[in-house]
Amino acid sequence: MTRLPLLCAAVLLVLAGCASEPTRIVPGTSAAETLQRLGEPTGRYPLNGGGERLQYSRTPAGFEVTDIDLDAAGKVVSVTQVLDERRFDHDIQVDKWRQNDVMAFYGRPYEIRRVTSFDGNVWTWRYKAVNERRLLHIYIDPAGVVRRYHTGDDLDFDRLRR
Repeated sequence: MTRLPLLCAAVLLVLAGCASEPTRIVPGTSAAETLQRLGEPTGRYPLNGGGERLQYSRTPAGFEVTDIDLDAAGKVVSVTQVLDERRFDHDIQVDKWRQNDVMAFYGRPYEIRRVTSFDGNVWTWRYKAVNERRLLHIYIDPAGVVRRYHTGDDLDFDRLRR
């Protein structure tokens, strides 16, 4: 009998976690309901046509960035987990995107570094591909233009596992 309150508390925590999962928001949901269920986003960005992107990022410690796009009327039109390897070729616009576009799509990176082989900064996000920890690197030149990107294994994590 003394375990029942603990079990009830655990069930409530699980249900609360489900309610705050961005991918559970469906198209047609109002901006107000979305904000009530998920709280303040980690980023807010204007979209063409008067809409807005609400961004819920679990980075830098996590592996997911969910973009919730609202139309001009404040209704959800799409919910997308953008740190997905299958989407990178379609989404990342080399020689077109600028630094602000990258931020509006992926949010703050896990890290920003300079490398000797490129004149500019390399922005990096952590993500998972079939439970393997991976990295997305986007190369941004001094003018703020995306010049290339690539993915790789998260070698820092591999070192920790050994």
